[in-house]
Amino acid sequence: MKLSTKGRYGTRALMEMARHYGEGPLLLKDISKRQQVSLQYLEHIVNSLVAAGLVKSTRGVGGGVWLARPPAEIKLSEAVHVLEGDISPVKCIEDPKTCKRSCTCATRDVWSEVKTAIDGVLDSITLKDLAERQRSKESDENDIYYI
Repeated sequence: MKLSTKGRYGTRALMEMARHYGEGPLLLKDISKRQQVSLQYLEHIVNSLVAAGLVKSTRGVGGGVWLARPPAEIKLSEAVHVLEGDISPVKCIEDPKTCKRSCTCATRDVWSEVKTAIDGVLDSITLKDLAERQRSKESDENDIYYI
């Protein structure tokens, strides 16, 4: 399974909002710059997140975007589902009717296990966890000394 740019960039935008949760609305242009994502593409992605209720937004002076719930309450699986839709490695996992061999196919069992593992990882990580991982990586980067 490969995530699309929408999934990757959207996750990074959400992580940025999690890092600044409680500080007030963030400007999309600031998220765009920090995460190196086209502003136009980011606007498209954030519209999906707003429609799904993960993000809130307001226009005008003092406007911007922010998480609709605390970062600790938003699982990565929610975000990926909104951004990517079904993440099954093959269609027959979600809809066995797409293949007449579904009931007797051993490889389908493996793809089902792959989906279960992916779901387990995504369910176990919140946006708060993701933000903390990013802070840690930035801290580690500052600890590297070049000779």
